[in-house]
Amino acid sequence: MKKLLLILNSVLLAIGTCGGPLVMRLYFIHGGKRVWLSSFLETSAFPIILIPITISYIHNRYRYSNNNNRFVSMKLPIFFASALIGILTGLDDYLYACGIKRLPVSTSSLIQSSHLAFTAVFAFILVKHKFTEYSVNSIVLLTLGSVVLALNSKGGDRLVGESTKEYIIGFVMILASAALYGFVLPLLELVYKKSKQVITYSLVMEIQFVMCFFATLFCLVGMFIDNDFK
Repeated sequence: MKKLLLILNSVLLAIGTCGGPLVMRLYFIHGGKRVWLSSFLETSAFPIILIPITISYIHNRYRYSNNNNRFVSMKLPIFFASALIGILTGLDDYLYACGIKRLPVSTSSLIQSSHLAFTAVFAFILVKHKFTEYSVNSIVLLTLGSVVLALNSKGGDRLVGESTKEYIIGFVMILASAALYGFVLPLLELVYKKSKQVITYSLVMEIQFVMCFFATLFCLVGMFIDNDFK
């Protein structure tokens, strides 16, 4: 059961990570202009998470025959922490959509991959993860790659007619998105460490549900404020 869930989640993550940026970029290439809508769609499918939560609940109830087994096991402190992380995720979605609108997928993906470096730094600060030779090498290489892209802003990876200003704005937005995402992951790990609950698959899915709900809500509010429905 554990291996099956691991494989399923890995496949879904791979599909979303590879296909998501391509679909979003195609939307902007073909005349799409709604950044908040694109941000909203990044996490709006969160109700699907109810499926694995329900399956896990039924499985645990059948296997352990425990009448105290509840559908929602999350306690309030974890709920509020997950809500805060969800809002940060919503902001990250917006920054990412702004960057994708202005940069080619190849360029934005390379810059976004620098979140590994930010994750390593924030993980060291927040959860005391030690640096390894591999993490240091990745930080150096990804940083150099981003610098080369910045210096080559007049190169051929820009779209026809795109100004240098637009390119730089997109570059900064994607880099800010990577930094924020690199902060969110260790922050989530810190929540796991500080929680007084046993970290189970069901609890992790509940946390993801709350995070995606508040991220979607953040983008929905942005859509209303910016009149992105029109």
